Amino acid sequence: MLALARKPLESHVFIELMKLCPIFSCSYSNSNSYAYSHSHSHSKSYSKDSCQEKKKGLYKVVMVRHGESEWNQKNLFCGWFDARLSEKGLQEACSAGVALKKAKMEFDVAYTSLLTRAQETLAAALSASGHKTIPICKTWRLNERHYGGLTGLNKAETAKKFGEEKVKIWRRSFDTPPPPMEKDHKYYDIIVNDSRYCDQLDPKDFPKSESLKLTIERCLPYWNDVIVPQIQEGKRVLVAAHGNSLRGVVKHLEGISDEAIMGLNLPTGIPFVYELDESLKPLGTLKFLGDPETVKKAMEAVANQGKAK
Repeated sequence: MLALARKPLESHVFIELMKLCPIFSCSYSNSNSYAYSHSHSHSKSYSKDSCQEKKKGLYKVVMVRHGESEWNQKNLFCGWFDARLSEKGLQEACSAGVALKKAKMEFDVAYTSLLTRAQETLAAALSASGHKTIPICKTWRLNERHYGGLTGLNKAETAKKFGEEKVKIWRRSFDTPPPPMEKDHKYYDIIVNDSRYCDQLDPKDFPKSESLKLTIERCLPYWNDVIVPQIQEGKRVLVAAHGNSLRGVVKHLEGISDEAIMGLNLPTGIPFVYELDESLKPLGTLKFLGDPETVKKAMEAVANQGKAK
C-alpha cells in the first residue's frame, strides 16, 4: 500500500507520483491518427510481449472513476473546476491500485482527463500496484461534464431549493443540461483561462454547461478514434476519468437507454472491467474489482448526494 502523509495533497507528493507515472500528452484532431509526445528523449515503443493475448477474440479494458475529491467531500457540484483529491480520495486511489495488483492487471497505456483529481488517481493507483512506467495520454474530452451555473453549489442545498427531482434531472438525465455558466460566475475565469487548455481547446469552444448527451458527443470521438484502435491492437488499456464521462462510455458499450442511464451511479475509486468480443461488444455488464457490498454502498452514497437533507 502506498503510504502518504498529507494535509490536503501537497504538490510535491503529486510531483513524486508523476515521476513514477510520467504523463504523455496526446495530440488529437478527430482523425484516426494520434501522436505521443513526452519531455524525455526516449520514444514510445511496445513489445509483442506487452500486448494482451487474443484468446477467442477477447479484449479487456479497465476503467476507474477518480477517488473522492475535496468538492465531493463537501457535496459541491464540481464539473470542470479543478478540485484535488481528498485524503479519503487518495486512499481510494491507492486501494484501486491494490485491487488492480490483486487481479494481476497490467497495462500498456493509460488515458485520463486534464483534471488533477483524475490524474492523481491514476498516478496513485499505478504506484500502489507497483506498475511499470507506461505512456499516459490526457485529454479534455475525458473531463467531467460541465455543470454550468451549478458549479460550486452544494447539491443538498440546491435540492432543497429547487427540489430533488429537478436536481436529479440536472445530475443524471440524458439530454437536459444545467443552467449555463455565465461570464460573471465565480469560477468562469478560473476555468476558461486555465493554461492547461491552451493547446487543446479554444476559449470560444468552452462549454457553458453540458448534459450527458453533450458529454458523450465530445467524449466518444476520442474513444472511437484513439482508444479503440489501441484496444484492437491488443494494448491493455486503463482509463481513469469521471462519473459522467465514464457513464457515457458505459452507455455506449452496453447500449443503455436514455432513461435507464439515469439510474447508473459509478462509485469513486473502484476499478471496473469489461471483457469485449472481436467487435468490441461487451460479453456482459461491467465487473467491479471490489467487494459487492462495498460497491453497493458506494453507489448508494453517490445516488444520495443530490437529496435534500
